[in-house]
Amino acid sequence: MSAALALPALSPPAATALALQAALLDCGTLDEACRVAVRELARRLGFDRVSMALVQQARGGLRLAAVSDGSDPQAATPTRALLLAALGETLDQRTSVRWPEPPGQVDAPRITRAHRALVPSRGDVAVGVPLVVGETLLGALCFERSGGGPLEADEFETLERLAGFMAPLLSLLRDRERPWHQVLRNRLTVATARWRRGGLVALVVAFGAALVWPTTLHLGGQARLEGAVQRVLSVPADGFVQQVHARPGDSVHEGQVLVELADQDLQLERQRWQSQLAQHRDAWATANARADRAQLVQNQSRADEAQAQLDLVEARLQRGRLLAPFDALVVQGDLSQQLGAPVRQGDALMTLAPRDRFRVIVQIDEQDIAQVRPGLEGTLALTALPWTTLPLRVTRTSPVAQAVDGRNVFEVEASLLERPADLRPGLQGHARLDAGRTPMGWRWMRRLAASVRLTLWAWWG
Repeated sequence: MSAALALPALSPPAATALALQAALLDCGTLDEACRVAVRELARRLGFDRVSMALVQQARGGLRLAAVSDGSDPQAATPTRALLLAALGETLDQRTSVRWPEPPGQVDAPRITRAHRALVPSRGDVAVGVPLVVGETLLGALCFERSGGGPLEADEFETLERLAGFMAPLLSLLRDRERPWHQVLRNRLTVATARWRRGGLVALVVAFGAALVWPTTLHLGGQARLEGAVQRVLSVPADGFVQQVHARPGDSVHEGQVLVELADQDLQLERQRWQSQLAQHRDAWATANARADRAQLVQNQSRADEAQAQLDLVEARLQRGRLLAPFDALVVQGDLSQQLGAPVRQGDALMTLAPRDRFRVIVQIDEQDIAQVRPGLEGTLALTALPWTTLPLRVTRTSPVAQAVDGRNVFEVEASLLERPADLRPGLQGHARLDAGRTPMGWRWMRRLAASVRLTLWAWWG
């Protein structure tokens, strides 16, 4: 037993919509779909001419895409100019426009000048309907009919529904033909528009939260690495450089000979005093044998004087060999090219620094020095070791400011809490000191606030 399935009869507008959908889905390109759409609308709805224009998003303006009478939409004719004007009039108002207007219209009046110019004869009808997808204008349709009187309300409603039904299908075809960069740009535009509606409030809230969010206040400046102590080897007496056993960069051990001064004159002087000492001791022995007490005392005094002078010469000979006072690194004093050069007493020959004890000198701006105190901890990043940060602790601050690059800075001394093996005195970098927690807004604005406060005080007291 079989029973026929009875389908309900479709209304003419619904049948037109289904036929239009089938025709558009069978099209491969947007231009073909526009030509099919205006042809089907004109044939099924009984209009003399149906035209369609699309918005050109890349270059702006309108493009007449198709006309149902088969005329070339790109040909420069007076009719084409009138059609573009009427379609543009519809798009500019973003609403449907019809001429003649129905009697007793209570909503806002429409601008219909271009539509009136399109159908000047009495009894003709011109209707413009926008093609809208969401909030985006895709284009517009223009319907023209000669005679037959004004457009009825149900006919006008049918045109608007068909336009709303067609717009998403045409939009899909247009998006399929766009290059990838235009698709990406349009998606970003839509996302930006959605974000603007609710993102502004969120941005203000996030910015306000960031201003009061507690963060660490960092006080920083240029930093350099120095030896914990520095020993300067100076010339003990006028003389000449004879031999040099170390240069800057060399590691030396305690007691190692670094520089030897010429000692020929001192050797001669030592021989002279040794000879005189021997003479005085012989004279003393002779006086003692003769029991000449006066000569004995006199020769004893002369012998003691000669011995004192001899000890002085020996001491000067010892000082002529400059020794390393501790295990150190030579940081200054390259004398290898000055062999035989004269030197004067007190001249600095070499500077030594310990190899395993360092101090860090940090330059802190005078606006921040009030917040620096002994015990503050921070980190040091050296130019030679950019991927390694070394912890440090402030030990003391300099009481006097120095002018550096046009600004006043204080030198803050800090000690390293860790000592890698490849550190050398003289390395430079940047140090940051942690001065406690403070709101992020105050961290950004504190210097500006201080400058404004000083300026206002200077003006008004």
